[in-house]
Amino acid sequence: MSTTPLTEAATSKFVRIKDGEQELQLHYNDCGSGSETVVMLHGSGPGASGWANFNRNVEPLVAAGYRVILMDCPGWSKSDPIVCTGSRSDLNARSLKGLLDALGLSKVHIIGNSMGGHSAVAFALSYPAQVGKLVLMGGGTGGPSQFVPMPTEGIKLIQALYRDPTIENLKKMMAVFVFDASSLTEDLYQARLNNMLSRRDHLENFVKSFAANPKQFPDYGHRLGEVTAPALVIWGRDDRFVPMDVGLRLIWGMPNAELHIFNRCGHWAQWEHAEKFNRMVLDFLKH
Repeated sequence: MSTTPLTEAATSKFVRIKDGEQELQLHYNDCGSGSETVVMLHGSGPGASGWANFNRNVEPLVAAGYRVILMDCPGWSKSDPIVCTGSRSDLNARSLKGLLDALGLSKVHIIGNSMGGHSAVAFALSYPAQVGKLVLMGGGTGGPSQFVPMPTEGIKLIQALYRDPTIENLKKMMAVFVFDASSLTEDLYQARLNNMLSRRDHLENFVKSFAANPKQFPDYGHRLGEVTAPALVIWGRDDRFVPMDVGLRLIWGMPNAELHIFNRCGHWAQWEHAEKFNRMVLDFLKH
């Protein structure tokens, strides 16, 4: 097992890939070593990154003998900026394919949160032979909610934050992002704000992308039956970004999926219930 310290800086790496005629530099964190690899795909919030989304989940997987890759999607964190006029889910899937090819990885498990869940499903549809198991939280292209008007309260707040990235708008968004916002510290808010403001090009390009194509994350509900990989779907009962019934649609569509619902949990299950989440994921991957 690697002795590299599990810090963002110590595990930080870059790779150049081709997406059609375009060349992109991707940033990723490479943690641990092992015969099996777990890739983690982050959500779409302003200032998001693989490390920011999953820093409570990396160490248990590495300790269990997995290599863990955290990919920063194009348009986020230290990866190259991009205006996406097509499907963001498919762009991220192609980017992951490029990263895996560069690293010589033929098959991986994928953990995806929100946008990362959408991207994981897109990858499974395009490259099924390269998927071991899937863990999807708060996303996965299950289509619109049947009970909550779309866009949801949380999505509206994310869009407002992209357009006006202030600490006040960040706190408004984070107040509904998790079930109990009292666990969020001023240091966490400031770190997230600093991440956002350090890459204003990412913020501006996200707004331009939605103006060019409001359906960045297409509904693959009619194709979910093609996703035959074992899947663990995890949702927060109190998710105000992607309502719980969207998770039910994933279960109805994917033939080898199971569902766990956390009470007192918003859109960030792997952070809000990290200890139990980590135990469940390890058990799922090993068995």
